[in-house]
Amino acid sequence: MTDSSTLSTPAPQPKPWIEAIHAYVPGKSKGKDGRPLIKLSANENPLGTSAAALEARAQAPALYPDPDSTALRTTIAAKHGLDAARVVMGTGSDELLNLAAQGYAGPGDDVIYVRYGFSVYDIAARRCGATPVVAPDLDFGTDVDALLALVTERTRVVFVANPNNPTGSYLPGGEIARLHAGLPADVLLVIDQAYGEYVAAEDDDGALALAEAHANVLVTRTFSKIFGLAGERIGWATGAPGLIATLNRIRGPFNVSSTGQAMALAALADDAFVEASRVHNRDERARFVAKLEALGNHGLRPLPSEANFVLVLFEGALTAEAAFDGLAERGYVVRWLPGQGLPQALRITIGKSEDMDVIAEGLREMAEAAQ
Repeated sequence: MTDSSTLSTPAPQPKPWIEAIHAYVPGKSKGKDGRPLIKLSANENPLGTSAAALEARAQAPALYPDPDSTALRTTIAAKHGLDAARVVMGTGSDELLNLAAQGYAGPGDDVIYVRYGFSVYDIAARRCGATPVVAPDLDFGTDVDALLALVTERTRVVFVANPNNPTGSYLPGGEIARLHAGLPADVLLVIDQAYGEYVAAEDDDGALALAEAHANVLVTRTFSKIFGLAGERIGWATGAPGLIATLNRIRGPFNVSSTGQAMALAALADDAFVEASRVHNRDERARFVAKLEALGNHGLRPLPSEANFVLVLFEGALTAEAAFDGLAERGYVVRWLPGQGLPQALRITIGKSEDMDVIAEGLREMAEAAQ
């Protein structure tokens, strides 16, 4: 192996905006001692994956995939009443979020997102040399007025997750429409709906309709959450023809595998699995939140959530770090978020009923012991 001290100098240097990136930190699956734990740190579906999707995986060919994911785009479009030509696939929605920034922002430009927003937004902005601009939150949620107040002639992209990760907050359709109406026509509004399938149909935020009607709205979704295909890395976006053409120019040429396309097609057809996942999440989230709210005098505050997780604030004697360690001792790993400015919080994925019971009871025991 070559000794680094013998390498020629000077060495290639990354651009300064690349050096400023803090790499994305995924949810952990092991304890500090390396022991495997039940993973409730990455918002995966506790019901697993549709049996139909698993069967499709076994039948998928080991050949180059369709580079345009034609059948998958057509099926997505039919399911949502969209034009298939206005749908683009990505290696997870993460690729599409990065491409949106890359396609429309660069050095000298601003990319805005809300404090306590998805950490990929900061990476996407810095990756293309743009400046990330962080809007103040409204009780850990998205504040439309705060976002609009930061828009300048340098603004090129605004990212909003709805529901938001990691807080679970949700903007109703009227607020999404007001945000869009307040933006200049040359500013791209990216509405990240990674958790959109968990929202009740009557509470739809209208983002897909905005993307269909306006040239500056891009909506992204993923198969990683309710569809249980996180390991396959499949996302999609829809927007005006010009937006889709830009993303197609710079995306990976075979960015969704043959296996991924086959599994996603099968998952889209399994409405029963999706509905069971939605109902399980709704009921278990409500039950879990009720148990935590009963501990309010111990300083635990679960934030309202429309996603498949709950962000719990620790405002009493029990700290989030101590609770994180205590849950690990009980066999569970959740998400502690000091790197996102939330050292006082844990994001807890909604798991199986028995898992949520153990976690709620563990938090009660630790909170009472800390008094």
